[in-house]
Amino acid sequence: MLTRHTSIMTISLLAYLLLTAACTQSSTPTATRASSPTAIPSSTSSSSPTATAKPSPTSSPKVAPQRYTAQVVLRGAGRPDDLIFDQQGYLLFSDEIDKTISRVNANGSASVLLNDSNGPEGVISLPDGTLIFSEQDSNRIVSLAPSAKTPTVLRTLPGTPSTANCKHGVDGIALDPTTNTIIVPDSPTGDVYRMSLDGKQFTLLASGIVRPVGAGVDNQGNIFIADECGNAIWHITPDGKKTRIGGFGMPDDVVPDGYGSVLVIDLQPTIHSLIRLNLATGKRQTLASQGYIEPQGLVIDPRGNVFVSDDYANMIMEYKPVQ
Repeated sequence: MLTRHTSIMTISLLAYLLLTAACTQSSTPTATRASSPTAIPSSTSSSSPTATAKPSPTSSPKVAPQRYTAQVVLRGAGRPDDLIFDQQGYLLFSDEIDKTISRVNANGSASVLLNDSNGPEGVISLPDGTLIFSEQDSNRIVSLAPSAKTPTVLRTLPGTPSTANCKHGVDGIALDPTTNTIIVPDSPTGDVYRMSLDGKQFTLLASGIVRPVGAGVDNQGNIFIADECGNAIWHITPDGKKTRIGGFGMPDDVVPDGYGSVLVIDLQPTIHSLIRLNLATGKRQTLASQGYIEPQGLVIDPRGNVFVSDDYANMIMEYKPVQ
């Protein structure tokens, strides 16, 4: 049996040991626990796999790729012109010369989806699989439902196409994601319109452009128009302000790249290049020109890969950013 003195000593010793253990535990570095993906909220932890997945609206602007690797994704299949991706992710191209719209297959071949004697040009793919495209020879906008065999006319444009220089019919069109409407350059007249998806609403946006042939719209609703015979790109703001950016040869297509610049296809024989124009600084950079004869179509996929078609070189090129 323990004596009273022994019990007091024992209790004191136990208390000391417990206090020492507690102090030791509290001095353990918190970084050990914080290294767990769940220890710190993803909004503040730099080690969290989800912390940098999507930049916040206040984060620094993304830096545009400076180098690309190039590869041919299609060669010798028709005369590829305007480009678009369908809802399944397949690359589609119009062929105004052969009067077709085709799909690029995974094995590098092409399948004709539609024959259209009126000369298909710019194409838009809607979520339900409907294709809306322009016809250069008839100067009208038509749609093709997924199960349809022939297109339905949505709108005949005011301009009268002809074989005169810079008076050919409608060329490229673009979807405005901010309004779910279509931007339609009426190439023979030099006017640019906004059209509803059913073609019933048709509003003039800009006039005085020599020959508007290509259109691109960014996520803020800024519209960019390629003026093939006016040697310029036009910027139309959401509130309707129009600005001319000159110094080009024969720009045929224009697409915002998501980095504060636009990519431009210039098909003038002495230039025939893919060009990046920084909208803030005005700096121009030739990204590609080798192998081109008459570059035409331009599209960017969700991963930032750039596709360019050349109807006279009979090819479609892909440019992948090098990180």
